[in-house]
Amino acid sequence: MKRIFILIILVNIFTTYCFAETVIFNTKTHKYHKPGCIWAIKCTVNCIKLEKKDAVKHGGIPCKVCGG
Repeated sequence: MKRIFILIILVNIFTTYCFAETVIFNTKTHKYHKPGCIWAIKCTVNCIKLEKKDAVKHGGIPCKVCGG
């Protein structure tokens, strides 16, 4: 039983870190973009790299072009 519990915890940690999606978050407009989006590439002043879940926590909305 203890081994199953540890296995479940390890799988949960693994999936959290492996599937975390990095986005480009504009701190002024609160929009987030996929890294290859034309608007993410053009953004140089107010943009930072974040995980998508953190961008949403900060009130981010997806880009209308790439879908974030």
